[in-house]
Amino acid sequence: MILVEKTGLVAGSLIQRYKRFLADVQLPDGSVVTAHTTNTGSMKTCWEPGDRVLLEPASNPARKLKYTWLAVERPGGWVGVETGMPNRVVAEAARRDALPGLAGLHGVRTEVRYGAENSRIDVLALDGEGRQVFIEVKNATLKDGDWALFPDAVTERGTKHLRELQAMVREGHRAAIAFFVHRTDVDRFDAAREIDPSYAAELDRAAEAGVAVLPLAVHLVTRQEADGRWILGWGLRGLLPWSLRR
Repeated sequence: MILVEKTGLVAGSLIQRYKRFLADVQLPDGSVVTAHTTNTGSMKTCWEPGDRVLLEPASNPARKLKYTWLAVERPGGWVGVETGMPNRVVAEAARRDALPGLAGLHGVRTEVRYGAENSRIDVLALDGEGRQVFIEVKNATLKDGDWALFPDAVTERGTKHLRELQAMVREGHRAAIAFFVHRTDVDRFDAAREIDPSYAAELDRAAEAGVAVLPLAVHLVTRQEADGRWILGWGLRGLLPWSLRR
């Protein structure tokens, strides 16, 4: 099931990514454009020069950067690099009652303020018994062998979110951390324990406290149309195994 789809995309060859927000891409006609990159993290293992990328043309003609970088094709499959998409796909899956690991959700809202540390929960829903379900979504793109890992850099903010989810469980609500594994060339998940030991330890505590850990296996579907433009769709295939990576 495709949950979200983008059409009218342009393919190109990646030259470089730099200054966190920018990527230079060569288009099929030989011209070079600079695309906006929403992923401001390290993007380790996500790209190499020469990779094929998919760009979304800007709908606003006045925008300085005319394209946004959405995905990149690596040797093992596609990787999504647009960081707004995970929240959108998870929310849509919850609305359709198609979110792996959390069945029977309804009343879905997004970006709702909550918690003692003044955060916003990515997705808030109700379950079949009327309990609130707090869902935090994380974009997981780091790869090591067959493993998807999160985070790709130290994240104090992410650790705070785990504490807040545990607080919601203590108050009698349900809570989940959804790792949106935004690539198709991995088959298991764990925290990046060497990169951020504090986050990994907090994730373990959260799971023991009753926070559901959902490593979502993302389905990325690409298709080129007769006019040369591309379509990119996002779906969810299920859950990847979560196990300790030694």
